[in-house]
Amino acid sequence: MAIDRGDITGLVLAGGRGSRMGGVDKGLQNHRGLPLALHALLRLQPQVGQAMINANRNLAAYESMGVPVWPDPLADYPGPLAGLLAGLEHCETPYLASVPCDTPDFPADLVARLAQALHAEDAEIAMAATHEHGLLQPQPVFCLLRSSLIESLVAYLQGGQRKIDRWTAQHRCAVVAFEDAAAFFNANTAAELQRLQAP
Repeated sequence: MAIDRGDITGLVLAGGRGSRMGGVDKGLQNHRGLPLALHALLRLQPQVGQAMINANRNLAAYESMGVPVWPDPLADYPGPLAGLLAGLEHCETPYLASVPCDTPDFPADLVARLAQALHAEDAEIAMAATHEHGLLQPQPVFCLLRSSLIESLVAYLQGGQRKIDRWTAQHRCAVVAFEDAAAFFNANTAAELQRLQAP
């Protein structure tokens, strides 16, 4: 791998409001006997040097997963960029890789492939993408980025902006296409979580 695994901190984003699931804490919903966020964490940990979780509620439950837990530095659940900022504020490595808590089956080579592309294209951000309806659909919450982007992100959020794709568009981005779109299936609703349970 072009970037050493030890230089990458992994971040599980579990700070959302869970509004489409009735306001429940999505990362703590049961998935095959374990909380969703723990599935994501266990899948991410072998791919990175160290890991942490971004969460805004039930912090003790997340802390019991054995890694540092950091809430959003901004109030009112402003979205995944606030979670990324929480990760960057506490990241002590040159790179941060993020995954959402509601996609437990993301590829086991996700970070390695993002790192390869980021290095090869001299990019600042590498993000996953999947083919949907014949189009390449970026999945910006599955990304690897340089920790030095923290100042850019702070300025963007302080300007009242929240959209992740608008922020990533300001930087050199490498897009990595993954063939298995099902690996990126995320559970936004209780019904989708039920679908994930199928073996």
